[in-house]
Amino acid sequence: MSETPHWVPVPNKGLITVSVMLATIMQALDTTIANVALPRVQGTLSATQDEMGWVLTSYIVAAAITIPLTGWLASEFGRRKVFLVSIVLFTIASVLCGLATTLPQIVFFRLLQGIGGAALVPLSQAVLFDINPPKEFGRAMSIWGIGVTLGPILGPALGGWLTENYSWRWVFFINLPVGVLAYFGLLATMPESRNAKSSRFDFFGFTTLSIGIGCVQTLLDRGQTLDWFASPEIMAEAVIGGVAFYLFVVHMFSSAQPFLNPALFKDRNFVASNVFILMIGVVLFATLALLPPMLQNLLRYPVVLTGLVTMPRGIGTLVGMVLVGKLIKRFDPRAVMSFGLLCTAYSLWEMTHFSLGMGSGLVIVSGIIQGAGVGLVYVPLSMVAFTTLPSRLRNEGTSFFNLLRNVGSSVGISVVTFLLTQNTQRLHATLGEHITPYNIVSNPALGHIDVGSTTGLLTLNGLVTRQSAMIGYIDDFKLMMVLTIVTIPFLFMIRNVKPAAGSAPVVAE
Repeated sequence: MSETPHWVPVPNKGLITVSVMLATIMQALDTTIANVALPRVQGTLSATQDEMGWVLTSYIVAAAITIPLTGWLASEFGRRKVFLVSIVLFTIASVLCGLATTLPQIVFFRLLQGIGGAALVPLSQAVLFDINPPKEFGRAMSIWGIGVTLGPILGPALGGWLTENYSWRWVFFINLPVGVLAYFGLLATMPESRNAKSSRFDFFGFTTLSIGIGCVQTLLDRGQTLDWFASPEIMAEAVIGGVAFYLFVVHMFSSAQPFLNPALFKDRNFVASNVFILMIGVVLFATLALLPPMLQNLLRYPVVLTGLVTMPRGIGTLVGMVLVGKLIKRFDPRAVMSFGLLCTAYSLWEMTHFSLGMGSGLVIVSGIIQGAGVGLVYVPLSMVAFTTLPSRLRNEGTSFFNLLRNVGSSVGISVVTFLLTQNTQRLHATLGEHITPYNIVSNPALGHIDVGSTTGLLTLNGLVTRQSAMIGYIDDFKLMMVLTIVTIPFLFMIRNVKPAAGSAPVVAE
C-alpha cells in the first residue's frame, strides 16, 4: 500500500470549504425538503399516495446504486471533474423536477437527481480531508457534520414555507442558485486530484447488483397496484431480480476481483452493523415519508406548520451526534447504541398514541426523541463497523454500508406505504360494518349527519376514511417500533475489540 503523501497547503482553502459545504447542504437538504410538499405534488400530478412513494424511492435507489461508483470514477477521471459534473447533473435535474407535469417525468428526474447527488457527500468529505492538515481533521469533520445535519433540520421548514408562499416547484428550484454558487466556487479554486494508477472496476458485479435492487424496488412499488404475483410483470421482476442476485453472489465468490470482497462478511462486527444500518434506514426515512401526508391530509395542518413541527427531529439528531462523542469515551459503544435504539423505539411508541384530535406537542416531542436516538446509534455504529476492518477493505465496506442504508430506506418507504393503503381499506370496511342508522342517531358526534342525503353519506364516508387512515398510520408506527426492538439483540453479535492492523476508526457517511 502506498504511503500517505505529505500534506501541502492549499490556496483558497476557505472558499473551497464554503463551496464544498454548499454542495453538501444542497444534497442533504433535498432528503427532507420535498417531503412536506408531497401532498401538493400529489394533487398537481393527480397521483395516488402509493404512487407518490416513487418520488422518494427513485431518488434513494439511484443514489444507492451510484454511491459505489464514486471512488472508481474519482480515480479514473479525477475528483474535481466528478464533483463538478455531479453538481451540474444534480442542479439541472432539480430544475427539471420543478418543471415536471406528470408523475413519470418527476420520477425520472428524481432518479437523475439521485445519480448526481450520490457523489456529493462522500466527495465533499474527501475534499475536506485533502485541504486540511491531519491536526485539523477534527475541526474539518465538525464543519462537515454540521452541513450534513443542517439540511435535514432546515428542510421541512424551508420546504413548507416555499410551498405555502410560492409553489411546491420552488422546493426544487431553490437548488439552482445554490448549485451555481457551488459549481463556480469549486471551478475557480479546487485543485485536481487523481490517483496515479486507476483501479479496475467490476462492472459485471455492479450491473447484476443494480438490476437486482431495481427489480426488487419496482416489485415493491407496483405490487399492490398489479395484484402482486398474479401479474406477469411482478413475476418477471421477481425472476429477473432473483437471477441477478444469484449471479452477483456466484460472481462475488468466484471472481478474482469482485465488486464486493467476500472477506467483508468474515468480520462479525461489520455484518452486525450492516443489519443495524438497514433497520435505521427503514425507520429514519419511512417515518419522514409518513408524517407530512398524515399531518396535512388528516390533521389539516398548513404546509408551513407541517415543516415547523417536523423540523425539531433534525435538531434532535444534531444533539444526539454532539453528545455521542462524549458518551463513547466513557461507555461501551454497544451501551450507547442500546440507549439510542430504546429512545427510537420509545418515540415510535409515543407515535402510536397519535389521534385526529391531538395537538402538535406530541409530534414535536416524539420527533426530537427519535432524532436523538438515531444520532446516538449512527456514529458509534459507523465506528464499530469499520474499526475491525483492515484498511484494504474499507472502501468496499463503506460502499456496502451506504448501499444498505439506502436500500433500507427505499424498501421501508415502499412497505409502509403499501401497508398504509391496505390497512386503510381493510379498516374502512370494518368500521363501516358497525355503522347503522341507530348508532348514528344515538352518537352525539354523528347525530347531525343526515344519512338520507347524498351529502350526509359523503360526510359520513369521509369521517370513516379519516379514522381508518389514522389507525393505518398507527399500525405502521407499531411495526417500525417492533422492528427497532427486534434489532437490539444483534448487539450481542458485536465485539468491543481493538482496531485491526492497518485500520482506524472511520465514520462512514
